[in-house]
Amino acid sequence: MQLIIASRNVHKIREFRSMLKSFKHLDLLSLIDFPNYIPPQETGASFEENAILKAEHAAKTLNCWVIADDSGLVVPALQGAPGIYSRRYAGEHATDKDNRVKLLQEMRSIAPPFRQGVFECWIALASPEGLKKCVKGVVEGMITDEDRGSLGFGYDSIFIKYEYGKTFAELEEETKNRISHRRKALDKLIPTLESFAS
Repeated sequence: MQLIIASRNVHKIREFRSMLKSFKHLDLLSLIDFPNYIPPQETGASFEENAILKAEHAAKTLNCWVIADDSGLVVPALQGAPGIYSRRYAGEHATDKDNRVKLLQEMRSIAPPFRQGVFECWIALASPEGLKKCVKGVVEGMITDEDRGSLGFGYDSIFIKYEYGKTFAELEEETKNRISHRRKALDKLIPTLESFAS
């Protein structure tokens, strides 16, 4: 069965492929395989709304089952920023580095006890007929005051997960993919994905 990962982010696609590699019945594609497809604007007011918007639009347009995620970093001390604007926090065409630099600048006067951060991920599963399920995964941790590590992407190099003492960018890919917010959300979809094999 074909399942499209509604993303052109190569890092995100790689994570999904790694997490779903045991599902031999799934033929995983991504939006890279559909260069003429134009995704909708992310106009939702929450990660959940954006995930559903992306999944339903791609499923209907491409006439296939789709999973789409919307995720980002939420910092309570910054009233929830960068939140749904995580990907474009420093501007519409900002790089991951630009976004991290802006966030660290915004947090430079925030003392360690108040540097909590939460990675939040919503994954929506849709068929051409509409939404089937939408699930949430979160990971709590602390924001560092500088980049640490060369693995990962996005805000990984400034996020330390509690109990690990390392940023996501310092953890081996296999470890991160076992404990991440995306993994926690995807785990809640596994029974549905397994049912496709029957």
